Amino acid sequence: MINVGIIGAGRIGQVHARSILSGVPDAKILAIADPYLTDQAAAWAGGVGIEGIYKDYRQILTDPRVEAVLICSSTDTHASISLEAIKAGKHVFCEKPVDQTLARIDEVAEALRSSPKKLKYQVGFNRRFDHNYRSLRQAVLAGKIGELQFVRISSRDPEPPPAGYVKASGGIFIDMMIHDLDMLRYLSGREVVEVYAQGAVLIDPAIGEAGDVDSATVSAVLDNGALALIDNSRQAVYGYDQRAEVFGSLGSAQNANDAPSTAVISTRDGVVGEKPLWFFLERYMAAYQAEIQSFFQCVAADSEPEADLEAGRVSIRLALACKKSLAEHRPVKIAEIE
Repeated sequence: MINVGIIGAGRIGQVHARSILSGVPDAKILAIADPYLTDQAAAWAGGVGIEGIYKDYRQILTDPRVEAVLICSSTDTHASISLEAIKAGKHVFCEKPVDQTLARIDEVAEALRSSPKKLKYQVGFNRRFDHNYRSLRQAVLAGKIGELQFVRISSRDPEPPPAGYVKASGGIFIDMMIHDLDMLRYLSGREVVEVYAQGAVLIDPAIGEAGDVDSATVSAVLDNGALALIDNSRQAVYGYDQRAEVFGSLGSAQNANDAPSTAVISTRDGVVGEKPLWFFLERYMAAYQAEIQSFFQCVAADSEPEADLEAGRVSIRLALACKKSLAEHRPVKIAEIE
């Protein structure tokens, strides 16, 4: 049994808590903390049997019974809390991104290397644990598509976020496309060497006023010469649109959106099927549970996480290259981003 504390009692913190409570029998939540803890969140935590309910997360870090922490707080606190948790000798699962700068992520990496205790650090790239994307990766690893030539990834949210959120999140490349940039590496098994980003404000003018775009494409070149294309939109009116394809010399593998059912109704008026699931909490609940299970298995078995700190660092490096490309209207070599 691994004793865990959760830092951040908002939406994603409660998602991870529910995943542990419902499907991870080898972990026990001892405490949850949030400086902005609401009465509703506190009542929920008490109702599910969480012993410690705090506003100061340091009460979790100083508890000798807690072996691992889940950092689900606001993005701008991820690196600083990671450093404190490592210093306290805790294994860390951290939601993405670890930070918006490489320098800060490197501080976390150095703290891990310098720790007298061998600690595990996993970044929350939940799509690596999704059944659809894992099937694509397995097809590539098994050689079923032959020599990789092209990767296509589409991610489209059902509704745009508030403009205020965009300012704090780092923008579409760091907040949203970071998952797809990681997925590009995961599905292809290759490294990205160059990106060219384009963007526009087509949905919400307030997002443009906040200094970001709400629609973006990135074309990329991989280290084996293969090509890739990612498209992101902050609003797909029909639901949460998440699809990918890997194409090679022997064929293609692609996934489709999950829907409430696979039923298709065919009549003289047309053929109608279900729309995609509406949002990420519906679409990826099983993946959230699988990534948490994987983290605790790594802690218990002293094995390395699949989505480790280096995966988090590389994804930010790619996102920063995309931002630079958009700003300078040119292709950017990843080697330019240090």
